[in-house]
Amino acid sequence: MEFTISALVENHAGVLARLSQIFAGRGFNITSLTVAETDDPTISRMTIVVEGDEKVMEQVKKQLNKNIDVIKVYDLTKEKIIDRELLIIKVKADARKRSEILEIVDIFRASIVDVSHNDITIEATGDTDKINALIKMLKPYGIKEMARTGKAALARSM
Repeated sequence: MEFTISALVENHAGVLARLSQIFAGRGFNITSLTVAETDDPTISRMTIVVEGDEKVMEQVKKQLNKNIDVIKVYDLTKEKIIDRELLIIKVKADARKRSEILEIVDIFRASIVDVSHNDITIEATGDTDKINALIKMLKPYGIKEMARTGKAALARSM
């Protein structure tokens, strides 16, 4: 099962390493991890996506809550959430294929952020399914490089 955990943590050196070790120690592979400062510079929000067993995940959440650097843990797994990823992808684009790629960019409401004679660099944001679909559409043109942030998520307001 895939779990999405959001944690507010103290914003100082070593916190990420200590908390990711909790997951690794239980045999969880972190499939997505984003960390950034919040509106309060002393606090960061971590969004962690992991695959694993529900029983073990309960133990991990308890361990996270006991950690001195953790302020609050939110399990977003069964919540209605708003989530986004950022993708920057460089695609081979000779003159003959450029218009096709531009159509795909337009359909996905992505943006061209750089162009050269041989490639186009595209920026896109969206949920995981949208990002995966865009990558799938661009793959036949030849992906030269790609960077992806992973999921950032918040619970929806009720």
